[in-house]
Amino acid sequence: MLNVALTGNVASGKSTVAAHWAQSGIPIISADELSRLVVLPGTPGIQAVRNVFGDKILTAEGTLDRAGLRAIILSDEEARRKLEEILHPLIWERRYEWVEARRVEGEHLVISEIPLLFETGREDDFDVIVFVDAKESERTQRLIQTRGLNSEEAKRLIGVQIEASVKRPRADYVLSNNGTLEDLNSSADELLKELQSRANMGTLCMDLHLHTAGSFDCLSDPDAVLDTALEQGLGRIAITDHNELEVALQMADAYPDLVIPGEEIKTEESIDVIGLYLSELIPKGTPAIETIGRIREQGGIPYLPHPYAAGKKGAGGRFAEELAPLCDVVEIFNARLHQPKQNRLAGELAERHGSLCGGGSDAHTLGELGSVSVEVQPHPNQASALRLALAKGRITGSVSSHLVHIASTWAKFRKKFPIAQT
Repeated sequence: MLNVALTGNVASGKSTVAAHWAQSGIPIISADELSRLVVLPGTPGIQAVRNVFGDKILTAEGTLDRAGLRAIILSDEEARRKLEEILHPLIWERRYEWVEARRVEGEHLVISEIPLLFETGREDDFDVIVFVDAKESERTQRLIQTRGLNSEEAKRLIGVQIEASVKRPRADYVLSNNGTLEDLNSSADELLKELQSRANMGTLCMDLHLHTAGSFDCLSDPDAVLDTALEQGLGRIAITDHNELEVALQMADAYPDLVIPGEEIKTEESIDVIGLYLSELIPKGTPAIETIGRIREQGGIPYLPHPYAAGKKGAGGRFAEELAPLCDVVEIFNARLHQPKQNRLAGELAERHGSLCGGGSDAHTLGELGSVSVEVQPHPNQASALRLALAKGRITGSVSSHLVHIASTWAKFRKKFPIAQT
């Protein structure tokens, strides 16, 4: 289900867009509507507001005096903060329940109208953000004409929100509302078509780090690896054998939409660096920085796997801070890391450096496949497209059994002593 946030500064026209889309049958929930529901008479919300602001914010009928409360929070920043602390958790809880109900109903696209999306820091709750924009002068006039505010009140209301110039670059789509209503509806119709198309595309699940018999410590037949991955719901895998590329290239040639050719290179420093979308082998023992450069020379994606894995010379993240900013992707979930801290530190590393996030089963056996899923929008099997997709990706996974390491040790033994295969 494609989860879309529709936002915009006050009087920008976002509610007009929401109403127009609702006419097309799209499920839409409004934070403003929810803010009214959570303070109906008899609700915990209205009681909490009353406890803070007193009976003066109630009408004679016991309902919330919204105009009176608005006057208070526009003139008192601390009062506005207290109100938001009460209402926002209640609103988001109601919205979550609504979204989950639509998911159960099988909806492919839902839209939440959220005026204070960026102010509340909830951008990551959504797959797509649509920002409705209008000039401040236009918005001021609308507030005066449609809400009965005077010029000073309108300016104060506009001033409590983050400026549009900050929000525009953080949105996926911007709808301009500086023309006529017909212009806005036309642009909204075109965007809705694109959103519906994206929703119908579904989700592509990938594993960006796994091994086949091309690795010295794995016995898994490459075709069996791909078949098992597909059975587990994965739509694309990156074959990243240790210091080998031949199997990955053969599989990518045979299954061009399903396989990303990669290599996990043991660098001179004994650090592992993965190259995705490689066409030429990078030799084992190449210095790490040179390895990353050679990946880029091939048009590939430098990917830093398990930066805090134990039992390696780079254990404890000794090279993590140096290499993370040089790589496009940091692996924030590796199913073979059994200490949660190791993946947590990798996630913090990626956030610190603004890196794209990746994940992999690091599978050396067929049974490990499907333990990790990198969920993204479907895209062409190309390096540039993967970078864009990962920017909006989501990673889920579960840790593999400790026994998988025994399988890797056995694979090393069988390859070192082929006679054992008989």
